[in-house]
Amino acid sequence: MTTTPTHDINATLQQIAELTAAGCDIVRVAVPRKEDAEALGIIAMKSPIPVIADIHFQPNYVFAAIDAGCAGVRVNPGNIRKFDDQVGAIAKAAKAAGVALRIGVNAGSLEPSLLRKYGRPTAEALVESAVWEASLFEEHDFHEFGISVKHNDPVVMVKAYRMLSERGDWPLHLGVTEAGPAFQGTIKSAVAFGSLLADGIGDTIRVSLSAPPVEEIKVGMQILQSLNLRERRLEIVSCPSCGRAQVDVYTLADSVQEGLKHLTVPIRVAVMGCVVNGPGEAREADLGVASGNGKGQIFVKGEVIRTVPEAEIVATLIQEAERIAAQMPEDAVGAPEILT
Repeated sequence: MTTTPTHDINATLQQIAELTAAGCDIVRVAVPRKEDAEALGIIAMKSPIPVIADIHFQPNYVFAAIDAGCAGVRVNPGNIRKFDDQVGAIAKAAKAAGVALRIGVNAGSLEPSLLRKYGRPTAEALVESAVWEASLFEEHDFHEFGISVKHNDPVVMVKAYRMLSERGDWPLHLGVTEAGPAFQGTIKSAVAFGSLLADGIGDTIRVSLSAPPVEEIKVGMQILQSLNLRERRLEIVSCPSCGRAQVDVYTLADSVQEGLKHLTVPIRVAVMGCVVNGPGEAREADLGVASGNGKGQIFVKGEVIRTVPEAEIVATLIQEAERIAAQMPEDAVGAPEILT
């Protein structure tokens, strides 16, 4: 999701371009003000990826987003006044324009009646809200919508999505909302998404971090790649270091990753610091090094091609990785999964 004021069209489009380059497939923009709604037409037209308008409180902005040509609109039933009374009009407008919707239920903005019923935003409360709203759209013969039931607790979130997947066959957008700073939010998101995606639950994801949005995309991409739901690109296999290590593995691995971050083809690089697991891991990777005694054996596709001094390991790995990448076909990266 973008962090720029949406009415700052140039800044928003620039951030969308950065997110696209990082691997984002769908982008959401906030629409809290009239001037934001008025900017949607230009943004939707010029964005390189589909734009989703994020609507809270103001139902008239839903119609503005549909008219602006947005690919989709996220609506939050919990904070749009008398939302249920407007479902018919929203469904009619969205259906006529071919615009998809997302029913976005959040723990922090659940309907007051459900909070009174359950006492707090439980998984059961989130699911009840989502199923009720889905039924209203379906009564108007509108089915082009997905659902999210987000919570800041990954345990509650996972339970809610599992319950929801059993109640109907709707597309599900996964998210641990307000997940926290980068490290904490990454762990929460990886645990929750991994549990659900491994069981085939979830169609789109958004990693929510108190960090720049490009970092959210990086984390989401890595989660999908780790589950083989998106073609792996650069993967660094490196040991955690131990008393056997004869090289500064931490610095070595970081330097190699930084030097190869521009690669977009699937390549596995093993950076190993001792002779116990080093040669074996290096042989299994596309490219690798087994380090020790002030030097490193460089492996390419399982074969030792040279031995270099420790000071030359990083430069040699970067050179060999770029050579391997240049020989790969342009379509080496597979079709992407959706990430938002």
